[in-house]
Amino acid sequence: MAGAKKSKVELPWPTILEEATTHLSRLIQIDTTNPNGNELPAAQYLADVLRAEGLEPVVVEPAPGRGSVIARLKGSGEKPPLLLLSHLDVVPATKEGWLHDPFSGEVAEGEIWGRGALDCKGLAAAWLELVLVLKRTGYPLERDIIFAATADEEMGGTWGVKWLAENRFDLIQAEYALNEGGGLAFRIGQQVYYTYQTAEKAICWVRLRAKGTGGHASIPLPDNPLIHLSKAITALGTRRLPVHLTSTTSDFINALATKQPEPLASSLRSLANPAVTDQVLKRKIEDQKLALMVNAMLRNTASPTIIRAGEKTNVIPTQAEAEVDCRILPGQTPESLRSELELVLGKALARQRHRLEVEFTRTSLPTESEPQTPLTEAIKKALAQHAPQATLVPYLVPGATDARFLRPKGMIVYGFWPTLPQVDHSTVHGLNERLSLASFDFALRLLWDVITGFAGK
Repeated sequence: MAGAKKSKVELPWPTILEEATTHLSRLIQIDTTNPNGNELPAAQYLADVLRAEGLEPVVVEPAPGRGSVIARLKGSGEKPPLLLLSHLDVVPATKEGWLHDPFSGEVAEGEIWGRGALDCKGLAAAWLELVLVLKRTGYPLERDIIFAATADEEMGGTWGVKWLAENRFDLIQAEYALNEGGGLAFRIGQQVYYTYQTAEKAICWVRLRAKGTGGHASIPLPDNPLIHLSKAITALGTRRLPVHLTSTTSDFINALATKQPEPLASSLRSLANPAVTDQVLKRKIEDQKLALMVNAMLRNTASPTIIRAGEKTNVIPTQAEAEVDCRILPGQTPESLRSELELVLGKALARQRHRLEVEFTRTSLPTESEPQTPLTEAIKKALAQHAPQATLVPYLVPGATDARFLRPKGMIVYGFWPTLPQVDHSTVHGLNERLSLASFDFALRLLWDVITGFAGK
């Protein structure tokens, strides 16, 4: 009963929000653009804050300037730890086009502005603040809480979680982890859904190389490698790869349909039927951004991003290359992707197929956590308190997060960084990235209930 009474104590949420906002603004002001990251000053800032509260943070620096900070708040140890994970590096930003300096951390119009506000310094500041509140209140915990704000997520994790998993796993080893990659709110009809990320695709980058006959450009040649390559790129842009269902995507579709009236519910369930998937995406999901997201959850994908060919305008080159960002689903492999690509590219090039080479330049393996666990129940219960009309749905993120280094170690990792529906996630990696104070307050309160509901006595 003592734990139950403790959870009912009213916390000074306005003060908590103000302090968390200060920490977030300060983190944004510390430029950790990756490349080259230089996350060490941000890690040291967080370490100083934690140390002042009586914790004993560890700062690791596996390469010059590439700093991560880890701290452990002790519980009773009755159950294994919970890891609260975030990253400190951000993608580049220039002042041009921004309403407020991207490294100012300015609070204006009720929002915190700057690169990293959403991805992912906002989550780092939230985890920091909640650990501080847990420490100050002496909240009874049956699990240790591990705080980790790490380097290098945006460029592959080499000096961050990947390094920790391979060299200092003792610092972050836990049964469960909460990370970025979920918490997005979206609406279908009148129903609001919140995602929690349980799976993610793997990178499978491909180089397409078309070969042909070179010569003087004044005499057009039918065996021009740029023409061959353009046909291949057009094929990738106009043909979708086959549908593959994962556990997460099946649960996602069922959760969507359960909350919808007929006939929309049946239409959503038919997303799992490859014969009609594309029709449903186009005709039944009004929000086309959402439709594109769902499409990426259902298929391996291939997006051409870079083309290289020739050195002089008047010379037809003997080869042309394209870099293609491919992502593969859990259960798929680089070789299964190759088969799908060759089917598409073979039809596009007909007799010229032998003129095209497919080379993998970077590969990894997709990961997936069991969608239904005690932590899932804690998230559902907390969400019901703060957004009672919303439905929690598992989510397969088309990109990649640091969870891919932890799931193979046996850790159950969920992405859950909740924001209000009106937050504009198109600003992530784009212009005018910002987090509203209302959404930050919502996240702090909700995540407090998740942590205490799962790890509290």
